[in-house]
Amino acid sequence: MKIAIINGPNLNLLGKREPEKYGHSSFGDYLERLRNLYPDIEFSYFQSNIEGEIVSELQECEAVSDGVILNAGGYTHTSVAITDAIAAITTPVVEVHITNIAAREEFRHTSLIARNCAGSVAGFGLDSYRLAVEALIDINRKKK
Repeated sequence: MKIAIINGPNLNLLGKREPEKYGHSSFGDYLERLRNLYPDIEFSYFQSNIEGEIVSELQECEAVSDGVILNAGGYTHTSVAITDAIAAITTPVVEVHITNIAAREEFRHTSLIARNCAGSVAGFGLDSYRLAVEALIDINRKKK
């Protein structure tokens, strides 16, 4: 199984950015943990602060991935382009957020991308990614 993880703006700063909200671990460290937990899964990783690059990466995932874990960061609440890219591919996408966006500022309560995702995981810190992996394993198991 191949899972693509796509992180959006400012997630390259994990471990440094507001550690009280996002923790002290870098995503690279956490990705290594995921790879150790799921040795039979091939993970690819992409991070960009640029909306169009995220759109292009989503489109490319259709040909090479069995599932996508997407933390679109702030674009979750603003990007029609990312929403449309998710709708345009058949690869299941699970939306992930490290924090509970429903418990944060009002503008974060609406996810534009959620409507086109298989599901959403939020509020469990970096462990939200592991929960998304489990969801994608289950989705792919049901396909067979």
